[in-house]
Amino acid sequence: MKLLWVGIVVGLLYFREVVSGYERVGFNATELSHFEAHGASLAVANDPLMVGLTLIQNAAAKGAVCLDGTLPGYHLRRGSGSGANNWLINLEGGGWCNNVRTCVYRKKTRRGSSKYMEKEIPFTGILSSNPEDNPDFFNWNKVKLRYCDGASFTGDTQDKDAQLEFRGQRIWSAAMEDLMSKGMSSAGQALLSGCSAGGLASILHCDEFRDLFPKTTKVKCLSDGGLFLDVFDVSGERTLRNFYNGVVDLQGVKQNLPRTCIDHLDPTLCFFPQNLIASIKTPLFLLNAAYDSWQIQASLAPPAADPQGYWHECTLNHGKCSSLQIQFLQV
Repeated sequence: MKLLWVGIVVGLLYFREVVSGYERVGFNATELSHFEAHGASLAVANDPLMVGLTLIQNAAAKGAVCLDGTLPGYHLRRGSGSGANNWLINLEGGGWCNNVRTCVYRKKTRRGSSKYMEKEIPFTGILSSNPEDNPDFFNWNKVKLRYCDGASFTGDTQDKDAQLEFRGQRIWSAAMEDLMSKGMSSAGQALLSGCSAGGLASILHCDEFRDLFPKTTKVKCLSDGGLFLDVFDVSGERTLRNFYNGVVDLQGVKQNLPRTCIDHLDPTLCFFPQNLIASIKTPLFLLNAAYDSWQIQASLAPPAADPQGYWHECTLNHGKCSSLQIQFLQV
């Protein structure tokens, strides 16, 4: 498979630019992927194709519902010509929720309910149908699977008292089954991609995706900004690990994590993709930039770990970091 846009740039820290008004400012924030951002920057000059939302009508019967119990959905643009038999699936990102309070808040947004999802979204970047913007995939069947569970499509439990459905794994399965019935089962090539929380999901589900197809189908996976730091923050705590622990416990994620990992590691550690990559059999592309201001703010120097604000300016602009702060970031 020809992937001209894919580069592997893995560093100790990762940086994602703020593009077109989207910014990762918290665990429940949203963002454009590197590939979508490329297309979004051209959207002013070239009107992007708007693609309608399709709700998965038989999902509820399978218990595959968003946090609030509404139907999950996706946006599908049919392929044509030489790409008519190839499929690209993009898993939407948008943080996670790790406790009842944040999940209740989330279910009142497009990240937890299809009631609030846009009826149409622009297909840009890797989803674009413009051959100049997207020479490799412009005429493929392209799908944007909406994210409405809060655990990277892996949870499977519920909280009846809070009226929360944690059914990410079932949403994944129902969506794949629906798409297979619409022609994906005969794909010649298939690429599973995702950004941020969706990038994590593309790693977690990579081998599952491969197993959907016959051996003759060329299948690969792409994670865009899906690697997250499991490190001590400036106060000596592990902020992101503690956060992920809440996600894994609350949403019943353990049962859907790869057995090759949870057989020897704590389930929370298996939600960090760096502990999974070595056991993934399907070809996997990793795209991460060298510095990520979000990870500095959320993982290394979150406000709770820096009550005096010593790190505030540094987290907003690494050019304002002291030599000692730079040394800490590079360890």
